[in-house]
Amino acid sequence: MLRRASQVVFERKTLLGIIASVGLAGGGILWLTGRGDLAALAWAGGTAPVLLALFFEIVTSLRRGDVGLDIVAALSMSAALAFGEPLAGNVVALMYAGGQILETYAQGRARNEMSALLGRVARTAMRYAGDRLEEIPIDTLAPGDVILIRHGETLPVDGRVDEGEALLDLSALTGEAVPERILAGGEALSGATSVGPAFRLRCLRPAAASTYAGIVRLVEAAQQSHAPMARLADRYAIWFLALTLLVAGGAWGWSGDPVRALSVLVVATPCPLILAVPVALISGLSRAARSGALIKSGGMLEALAQVKIGILDKTGTLTHGRARVTDIISAGDVPQDEILRLAASLDQASAHVVANALIDAATARDLPLSPPRDTEEQAGTGIEGWVGGRKIALGGNTYVSRRSGNSDPRTLGDGLPADAMTVAVAIDGTFAGLIVLRDQLRPDAGAMLGRLRAAGIARLVLASGDRPEIATAIGRSLALDRVEGGLDPAGKVAIIAQERAAGPVMMVGDGVNDAPALAAADVGVAMGARGTAASSEAAGVVLLVDALEPLARAVEIARRSRRIALQSVVVGLGLSLAAMGVAALGYLPPVQGALLQEAIDVAVILNALRALR
Repeated sequence: MLRRASQVVFERKTLLGIIASVGLAGGGILWLTGRGDLAALAWAGGTAPVLLALFFEIVTSLRRGDVGLDIVAALSMSAALAFGEPLAGNVVALMYAGGQILETYAQGRARNEMSALLGRVARTAMRYAGDRLEEIPIDTLAPGDVILIRHGETLPVDGRVDEGEALLDLSALTGEAVPERILAGGEALSGATSVGPAFRLRCLRPAAASTYAGIVRLVEAAQQSHAPMARLADRYAIWFLALTLLVAGGAWGWSGDPVRALSVLVVATPCPLILAVPVALISGLSRAARSGALIKSGGMLEALAQVKIGILDKTGTLTHGRARVTDIISAGDVPQDEILRLAASLDQASAHVVANALIDAATARDLPLSPPRDTEEQAGTGIEGWVGGRKIALGGNTYVSRRSGNSDPRTLGDGLPADAMTVAVAIDGTFAGLIVLRDQLRPDAGAMLGRLRAAGIARLVLASGDRPEIATAIGRSLALDRVEGGLDPAGKVAIIAQERAAGPVMMVGDGVNDAPALAAADVGVAMGARGTAASSEAAGVVLLVDALEPLARAVEIARRSRRIALQSVVVGLGLSLAAMGVAALGYLPPVQGALLQEAIDVAVILNALRALR
């Protein structure tokens, strides 16, 4: 629907451009054949439809309370017809219509990267039904279904590689050109494309709740938001319009020649100039999306470019947000791998968040898991059952101690880091050891923070819900400017309010508890676009993958795009002002002035397209 509407707009603008071109060319031929009277009619005929369309747009804008520089273009065309200068009016009409066409083309080109995300996934999937395959709509897929992903196909849902391995192209999500190899048991995100042999994928979420579906929804919202709302040039519209009328009126009154007023109006018609700014901003949105960060609007891109303070959550932001096995401490003769294998085998029957971490660690070590039986789980405390003829219990220290002769697992964990979490394991009634898990720092955290500082963010703050001692250790390792731990959602909002006194604030977080802070910040950045998480809905920027690098790239792109947009305003308006002065003195006739302004505006739009590179 959106693409169809854009096509209709483009066709209408193209028709106006054709009318203006035919009028200009036809009038020129008539003038060369000595039919000056008919030539004037042809030029007026090439101007009038464009002027009428422009008047309609101006009225619509004024009803919304918008005052734009389009009024200058309307005045110059009207004055040209009124003062008997139809050729100048036709040149201005062609300039305006041509600028509209160029804007539509440039915006379409700039949107290509975002639009490429839409429609990549097939409508159906090949699901295993016993020993055979059946083709079903992807919206009927359910968690637990196993589907076949063939070479060249895009994953329609999030899932785990069921067997073998997958070679996936993630460039549409991350901008990374090197394919990623995912072994059996590893998670694969929807939106990635298989570039290796066919493999089986076990669905983790329905299609509507998948990572890719969330990205598509966000892309559609970004495309339908009025990105050119942040039209920097229109901020100067009222005073520029007043100055134009003052100079035009002054030139007319001083010289007594109304044509001088027309010349001033013609060279003060920066029609494509006011379009160059949204082109630069939309180009920035496109570049950021290609790099793995979806910025929801042009206004948000401009806000991101001006951020001075970055506030970051810890869990899921500076860290991965999920515990991983980092060590196994044996209390006796049972090998470490056997402790992990038995614990992971039993945890196949558990829904606890740690269970996935143990299973992932065992899978990564190629340990064969056995089916558990006769399991009994106390939610949040521990689980026990039988694995291969052995009685296994794992969980908290107290839970396992009661099932292993009242041994004290805590003594084995002395000296572990403050942020370490342990799972005690008992085998056949004897305490066997501890499995150590930590939510480790992302490997790119330090480099990303360095890039943020290099991009102009002067202050970096850690605002974490974890214990203060854990937050302090993280802050010290990353050389952050301020560290606050033990915060609830209201506490994070309070930190944002305090830091805003020093400049615009960006909040980076993950999870429902970060949503209030993301909404309170000048720019909220959510980690990942999975499903319809509250954080993704509240944020103005969504990182399309679970990584930090796209954030640094997005800040750099936003600053560059805004800088190019400002160049378009300053250079375009500056040249227009200089030309107005020359025209007011009588050295620039209307037709030549219109041609000069055309050259200025085209150059400014081409400059705006640099934001795509």
